[in-house]
Amino acid sequence: MFARRSHRRVAGIALGFLADLLLGDPRRGHPVAGFGTGAARLETHTYADSRGAGTLHTGLLLGGLAGLGWVAGRGDRIWVTAAATYVALGGTSLNRVGHQMSTLLTADDVAGARRLLPSLCGRDPAALDTSGLTRATVESLAENTSDAQVAPLLWAAIGGVPGVLVYRGANTLDAMIGHRSPRYHHFGWAAARFDDLLNYVPARLTGVLAVLCAPVVGGSPAAALRAWRRDAARHPSPNAGVAEASFAGALGVRLGGPTQYAHQLEIRPTLGDGRIPEVADVARAVRLSRAVQTAAAAVAVLLAVSVASRSGRRSSPRW
Repeated sequence: MFARRSHRRVAGIALGFLADLLLGDPRRGHPVAGFGTGAARLETHTYADSRGAGTLHTGLLLGGLAGLGWVAGRGDRIWVTAAATYVALGGTSLNRVGHQMSTLLTADDVAGARRLLPSLCGRDPAALDTSGLTRATVESLAENTSDAQVAPLLWAAIGGVPGVLVYRGANTLDAMIGHRSPRYHHFGWAAARFDDLLNYVPARLTGVLAVLCAPVVGGSPAAALRAWRRDAARHPSPNAGVAEASFAGALGVRLGGPTQYAHQLEIRPTLGDGRIPEVADVARAVRLSRAVQTAAAAVAVLLAVSVASRSGRRSSPRW
């Protein structure tokens, strides 16, 4: 029985990954967007400027996703696992936007790059020139490789349908309310902390894979590992710092510095000891992201087999 479940989960994860690779995010009716709409409507009833209200809001939404995932995911049916994995993944769309940014910046279309930047991150594009747009793109590609691809694959392998749905819901809530704006400083605390928890291991897997994949972009694994170990902990995010520092070392560039968001200016620490990123490094970052995503899919498949195998041994009768 456990062998069949193992095969079903592995096949579902593989099919979900391939669907994302071929199709990218659906242009209309994306379930994640629907979840975001529902979360915004619930917020009109649950909002208060307190951590308790934010914890209730987050718990209601993620508890609902966990229940839905448990009901839909019983038996690890292939098509359900594939659909949940596909919905949760965003790596192909991330790489497409990265490629578009590379094309716009290469053509010196700063206005077009500014219009596209909100598809990657929440920084204020009006405050950025070509160099700023380039750095923002490379940093966002690194962070979102972990958030949009490595983490969903890992949680699909470990937790099946409930695991991947709860992860994607938590990550969406973090993007919506987890930032330190005046409105969400307290209300978004629970969403931000839970997202940090769920991304802790995936971010470090992203770092490992960036180190291993550094030669794909002509980089040095040793430099990627050195930047991770030396610089990641200085980043304000316990997880984004790992992804960004390891990417910086693999690409041989220096990331960090003043970072303007809509609600505040952050002075980010320096990550890596290379040169300032150039426009050509955006395409290199896309290639590195693709390599890390593919390696993460292989890890997820192997992990799903391991999880099912251990589960089967625990449930086997002892004579």
